[in-house]
Amino acid sequence: MKQVLIVGAGHEFPKGPFAFLHSMQENERVHAKGLFFRPVDYSSLIAAGAASNIAPIMELEDNEKELIATHKAMFARQCEQHHTPYSLHENDGAWDKNLLIKESRFADLILISGENFYAEADRSQPNQYLREALHHAECPVLVIPENFTAVQHLFMAYDGSRESIYAIKQFCYLFPDLIDLPTEILNIHEDAGHSIPDLESLQQFTQRKFDRMSFSKLRFNAAEYFSTWISEKKNVLLVSGSFGRSTLSYVGKRSFAQGVIHDHQLPVFIAHS
Repeated sequence: MKQVLIVGAGHEFPKGPFAFLHSMQENERVHAKGLFFRPVDYSSLIAAGAASNIAPIMELEDNEKELIATHKAMFARQCEQHHTPYSLHENDGAWDKNLLIKESRFADLILISGENFYAEADRSQPNQYLREALHHAECPVLVIPENFTAVQHLFMAYDGSRESIYAIKQFCYLFPDLIDLPTEILNIHEDAGHSIPDLESLQQFTQRKFDRMSFSKLRFNAAEYFSTWISEKKNVLLVSGSFGRSTLSYVGKRSFAQGVIHDHQLPVFIAHS
């Protein structure tokens, strides 16, 4: 049985992650754990307004706690309706990176909404909070669009790095029932003369994992054009190890995975060692 952590932080309940969870249940047993964060950190607002009337802020904080209680009740109802074993973390506070780290350490997989996660703070995803969650999570993360539909095709981003192979391995270990889907290994590079690194070893490894596999060399700037390229594909899931870098390295630099998440197009599986 897999331990799946669904993380919510926003005024909207994360419907996409639950849709994916239900699809997982068709093939295996899962235990769902809900971890919810308050959309706004009111303690900082109270500190900033210490010399003035904080009653309105306290009222808003109470409203946010009620919202989290509502989301927890929705979580429980969804799990009970689909006969999913579940538990709920008692947290109803603001974003806490260390809490996410601890809970992810004891989970097999995190499911998170690519649209609603702290959207009140910044709707341009992946925002600071989502980037931080992706970088610090100690288990693989699946970023799910709210309009999730069943996966029919897999794309695996591969650049020869340890991170890209690690992500492919983790996906295979977590989703053995999906590796019979048509699978395409993507090597993306601007140089037309660039060859796929360690191709023979990659072929030997992946041929033992995937039933229907092919290789593609895409010759363009991934950060600029990949999101447009993949938007033409339907019912696909992308596997990437690209968020293993420091959060600061994304300042002024947009990765191809960021572009896909930003456009809310498809599920993105991210795993980094």
